[in-house]
Amino acid sequence: MADQQSVYNPLDEEHVEQVAGTKPRGLEKEIHEGALPPVGVLELNLERYVGDFNERIIGAYAAGTGERSLPADVGVARSLIPPGTGALRDFSYIAPEIPLFDHTKCVGCMSCVTECPDTAILGKAIPRSHLEAELNAVADPQERESIRAQWAVTRKYYEVFEKKGEEGALFGIFVDPTKCKGCAECVEVCDSLGYHALRMVKKDEQTIPRYRGWFNFFRQVGPTPRAYINERALADMMLSDDALLYVGGAGSCMGCGEATAIRMMLAATGFVHGAEAVGIVAATGCNTVYGSTYPYNPFLVPWTNSLFENAPAVAMGVRARWDQRGWQQKKLWVIGGDGAMYDIGFQALSRMMASGMDINVLILDTQVYSNTGGQASTATFTGQDAKMAVVGKAAPGKRERRKELALIAMMHPDTFVAQTTAAHINHFYRAIMAANEYPGPAVVSVYTTCEPEHGVADDRSSCQAKLAVDSRAFPLFAYDPRKGERIKERLSLAGNPAVNDDWYRLPNTGEVVDFIAFARTEGRFAKQFDVEGRPSETLLYAREERLQYWRRLQELAGIR
Repeated sequence: MADQQSVYNPLDEEHVEQVAGTKPRGLEKEIHEGALPPVGVLELNLERYVGDFNERIIGAYAAGTGERSLPADVGVARSLIPPGTGALRDFSYIAPEIPLFDHTKCVGCMSCVTECPDTAILGKAIPRSHLEAELNAVADPQERESIRAQWAVTRKYYEVFEKKGEEGALFGIFVDPTKCKGCAECVEVCDSLGYHALRMVKKDEQTIPRYRGWFNFFRQVGPTPRAYINERALADMMLSDDALLYVGGAGSCMGCGEATAIRMMLAATGFVHGAEAVGIVAATGCNTVYGSTYPYNPFLVPWTNSLFENAPAVAMGVRARWDQRGWQQKKLWVIGGDGAMYDIGFQALSRMMASGMDINVLILDTQVYSNTGGQASTATFTGQDAKMAVVGKAAPGKRERRKELALIAMMHPDTFVAQTTAAHINHFYRAIMAANEYPGPAVVSVYTTCEPEHGVADDRSSCQAKLAVDSRAFPLFAYDPRKGERIKERLSLAGNPAVNDDWYRLPNTGEVVDFIAFARTEGRFAKQFDVEGRPSETLLYAREERLQYWRRLQELAGIR
């Protein structure tokens, strides 16, 4: 039977004919040759391309006809999305509520602006005379007064300047209804500081036009003068347009902790070094899904997407080429999550750190594979309930101990390492700025709350990150090889509460804040408590494991 079958041989007559082009062509199916240029496929008229993309491609997707009406043209083949197209995305109708600002309670701390994952709430400080002139240009008296109510007289931007004999600036907070997803993270961080200057109100057909009018005024009133941006108050950086390099419009979940970390990394890098000096290599993961959902791109800097496992290797190639072109001053960041950095991509990360190349890495540590549905990673906490490590009668959840990637990074030659959270604004910004200044590999590992996989509410990103630090689940530290020869000279635990103690205690009640207290607030550990609220043996083991980790850090820092 085998002798009677036709055996494939690429050198036989039939296939030679095919290669030579003598075989009759098959039936044509739907093609779109009209959209393909006859020559110069790799050439790009950038201005024409961006204009066509924003009008034709964005327009079709905004109308809901993109997949049916747009051809597979050369733009799709290139996979090029112009910068900032996320600004054209409209989320006005996805949430029932929106934040309302009370100017009488605002102090201008900028926490709400900093912690928003969607660039939906922004601030400005505008000198009184300029602001009054702009307000007087508003013809409708009722509209004028409603806009005036968005501006606060604060000590920080007004009274301090007036006392120095200089013109004070009014501080305004404005919400973009097309970007706000209604997570209420801004309200939570404001309340946690005791200011209560924001509250959620119902979003309806009367609310949206009013917010759009306010935000249009915010856009046209002009930028915050540099004199009112206090560079020692790091949260002020987002007053500058140079720091707003992530425009929103991304498809991230409500309250996403990752998006806030990316926004803040770009803010610190762009504010200090300029938007033209930043580039990103993104490893496949959640950040690339919500950061490049065609045709929307929230980034205003060059950005490319690689695989789960090789983004640091791709960055090494980009860095080498940049250096050849004399671009040593440009800051190159690699972004990746648990899979890209802890697991399948760890070898590429280790190789990059060993290379000594001037590349920065932002690890978005969600302790789970968020992008693929919540499987356990090596960053998952012991006892955590996750896919592939489910809590049940046969198994107590994640059995293994968590890998401490930041500690491993410290053991690579002359690598700057920081472990931080976006909720610790000054610690985070200092870590990013130090990584940018460091002339070699730098790794910044960030605790990022993943609401659906952690089992917490949409407004808990900052709150849970603070609790992770307070409970020693995820301590803050910075390791700078420039500080000295010995590890204890290089490693700083500044920023953690009660640095010399095992556990932090609440000042008012004396209650111990340990890993059990942290786990009690998250759904991923809910099955580790019985009906009386008593923790399981697995969770008690996890508590001890976290304590040993904290003591190891204390020892390395010369505290124990």
